[in-house]
Amino acid sequence: MPELIHQHASPLLDAEGRTYAVVVFGEQRADGTWEGWIEFHPADIGQAILRTARETSQPNREALAYWATGLEPVYLEGAFARAQ
Repeated sequence: MPELIHQHASPLLDAEGRTYAVVVFGEQRADGTWEGWIEFHPADIGQAILRTARETSQPNREALAYWATGLEPVYLEGAFARAQ
């Protein structure tokens, strides 16, 4: 079952000026490792949530949380493009 790993404090703005909350989710795999992905939740409830495919695989939940907290804005912009 997916778990909320981290919500970034700063929202992402798209080219049209729409605001998205940036949220990292993760899930433990059968082998005990964790995979993580990024979701972009629009401020406008009428829009769809955008989600990337797997962005990372980590040995445990703590490593996934560490990865999630270190994501820079330029990485998030690229992830947003991949999610569209």
